[in-house]
Amino acid sequence: MTSFALLCLSIAIIESLAGILGNGIILAASSSSCIGSKTWPPYDMIMISLSSSKFILQSWTTLDSLMTIFYENFLYTENVYVVAKTIFTFLNYSSLWFGAWLSVFYCIKVASFTQSFFIWLKLRIARLVPWMLLTSWLCSFTAAIPFTWDVYSVHENITAPSSMTNSSAWTTTRKDNLGLLILICNAGVAMPLILSVFSSVLLIQSLWIHTRRMQNNASGFRDPSLEAHMKAIKSVCSFLFLYIIYFICVLVILCNIFAPFSNGELICVVLI
Repeated sequence: MTSFALLCLSIAIIESLAGILGNGIILAASSSSCIGSKTWPPYDMIMISLSSSKFILQSWTTLDSLMTIFYENFLYTENVYVVAKTIFTFLNYSSLWFGAWLSVFYCIKVASFTQSFFIWLKLRIARLVPWMLLTSWLCSFTAAIPFTWDVYSVHENITAPSSMTNSSAWTTTRKDNLGLLILICNAGVAMPLILSVFSSVLLIQSLWIHTRRMQNNASGFRDPSLEAHMKAIKSVCSFLFLYIIYFICVLVILCNIFAPFSNGELICVVLI
């Protein structure tokens, strides 16, 4: 392992530990408000699902990075590699879905559109959230199943010593399986990406229109409500920007665009 690889994995471990702490606090806060309640608020249901999936994912990322540093040969044996890839896929897909539903929920609750379908969603979102979350779990599980069948043979190249690995054989193996893997990834994550982008753009549009109206009616003094709207716009834009980066990096890693321990893959791990 190169010094750059060790540095990137160390950064990933530190980031994951910070994520574990942050998502643990969010999970505890959301769960405490639901304890003893017969019906869970839809927002808390989404936050519990999102924070728990991220908590498990970052715990798994920490374990995977430590295993890569100290037990590299064991991690890249056939059975262990397939299990690790399957769990990684399921947790990442779940996080993408729950992040998308959070964007959709905010858009429906905050945006002020008058279309009949939007009003219908606003009135029924509380009843739809449990089904949305259940569908996300099922879609994520379905997308991760092919990895348990070992649909691609990348690990065969990984387990061979680097001096014996033929670069052209690696390229051929990757290309033979890349078409199927890209299809699986697109089926698993294209929909939550579309939902997240579409709902975030609608929410930004609604907040911006409302902000412009408030600016036109402002009396010249600082308006706390106006500042809150501007902060909300910045927050939604930041969330969307980070979500797209996360999506791209997950897709790159799952499609094996880069060889193991290459600079490209390690940078994607740090970005995730």
